[in-house]
Amino acid sequence: MAELKLKSNKDLMDLLKLGGFPEPFLNASEVESKRWTREYRTRLIREDLAGVEQVRDLGQLELLMLRLPELVGAPLSINALREDLEVSHKTVAKWLDIFERLYAVFRISPFGSPKIRAVKKEQKHYHFDWTLVKDMPKRFENLVACHLLKWVHYEQDTKGRDLELRYFRDVDLREVDFVILEDKKPIQFVECKWSDDPLGKGLRYLKARFPKCDAWQISCKGKKDYVSDEDIRVCPATELLSSLV
Repeated sequence: MAELKLKSNKDLMDLLKLGGFPEPFLNASEVESKRWTREYRTRLIREDLAGVEQVRDLGQLELLMLRLPELVGAPLSINALREDLEVSHKTVAKWLDIFERLYAVFRISPFGSPKIRAVKKEQKHYHFDWTLVKDMPKRFENLVACHLLKWVHYEQDTKGRDLELRYFRDVDLREVDFVILEDKKPIQFVECKWSDDPLGKGLRYLKARFPKCDAWQISCKGKKDYVSDEDIRVCPATELLSSLV
């Protein structure tokens, strides 16, 4: 949003529907965006991937590409994908690595600390083309992930900051969508909501344990804008996203 100088909720919804790649966004047509996305997926698998890797079963690889958008926002189980596709664990892991190297997806790891009973293994994944994600609240979360990752990379490249983008989930199933670390310590929490929902339990839990950490709950379609008693900023997503690089 900051790069395009977008400010309004309508701008956000357009970006959510059309995606962040120049051609579909600048055409401003949802039909053209869908057409571009189909061609993008085909080129990625049939041309880009074939140029860098020898993969025998492109059909199964395409099935994985179609399955992944349904799993955005949740810890990614390679074992479950292995069973779905009837291939080995090693094969699925290799295919995910290929998608990541081709900038189709990126993965973020969980945040763990002695202060919290965190899950420490399964990663979450997101797509650089968030229009692949059909579920709109999950698509919104994916869009936010791309914004935060871009900001993290910018700060790393221009200022040399030791930043990481992660997520939080503990054994009691409390969750926070995004945690930004600097020098291995949390500096910002971001929870995504589709509308004006109550404060997330996971966000309140983390904020209580790291009171100096900046905490946001942002909504795609919500209107509320306030600071809670726990010092958590609750506001429309445009307030945060338009302030990032």
